[in-house]
Amino acid sequence: MATQINTIETVSETQKQASMTHLLKWIPHILLSIASVLLLVSISLPYWGMILEAPQYPGGLEIHLFVNQMAGNEETKLDEVREIDNLNHYIGMASLFEAAELERQIAVPGIIVMAVALVIVAFIQRRWVWLLAIPALTFPFVFLGDLAFWLNYYGQNLDPYAPLSSSIKPFTPMVLGESTIGQFKTIAYVDSGWSLSVVAAGLVLTGLLFRLLLVTRLARSK
Repeated sequence: MATQINTIETVSETQKQASMTHLLKWIPHILLSIASVLLLVSISLPYWGMILEAPQYPGGLEIHLFVNQMAGNEETKLDEVREIDNLNHYIGMASLFEAAELERQIAVPGIIVMAVALVIVAFIQRRWVWLLAIPALTFPFVFLGDLAFWLNYYGQNLDPYAPLSSSIKPFTPMVLGESTIGQFKTIAYVDSGWSLSVVAAGLVLTGLLFRLLLVTRLARSK
């Protein structure tokens, strides 16, 4: 009788472990799939924004940076991107429309490729396949790093023959936070698209850790 009870308990424990393993198996699929969707949604949202405050612009000028384009505040009739670009021209800064041309061209296709790669990682279990998730993991920080490069490049390479070149020394605008350039003040911040890409990266990391936990659990059960 005792032997039968022990056998039943062993079978029950085995079933519980099998159920837990099955649950762990699906968690990475779900997390990585959600991350893929978030990356795709982020394409239509701004990743970074900046408000330029100056005496002649009481409400300030605002620019929103998407992965492939720039836009101003839709609530105003003023073309704020063009207005900021004109102001930059007076201090000797190159046109905003010339910055990161390659990055803007490849951004959307690149994000789509990353999203597809996450689906592959989610449903194909191979030792090497997790490497396909690395671009999605690093993308939010690569974006900010590339943005910092261009801000520094533009601020440090002013045209010495610009109308107001003598009153402005080379500078490095802040990627995040406040900067003061002459009579202008800028406030830079990350926006909703970038936040979504960070959430996606977090889900990817969590999904990969769950998969590692599953592999370790299966190895111990053998």
